[in-house]
Amino acid sequence: MKEETFESALLKLEGIIRELEGGEVPLDDMVNKYTEAMKYVSFCSNKLNSATETVNKIMTENGNLEDFKTEE
Repeated sequence: MKEETFESALLKLEGIIRELEGGEVPLDDMVNKYTEAMKYVSFCSNKLNSATETVNKIMTENGNLEDFKTEE
């Protein structure tokens, strides 16, 4: 998965899921597809977590990133 984007990994994951749901995949291939799918799941999950962390931070006037806090 070199230089994979979230969107391309998600498309590949969706393709694997469609194949597995189709029920036409031989057992050995199914195990390999499942393993590949789990790698894409992990990759996408990490990307989402990273994006969430970035979005939850704000840039201060001096250029530092800080956790975003709302005033109540």
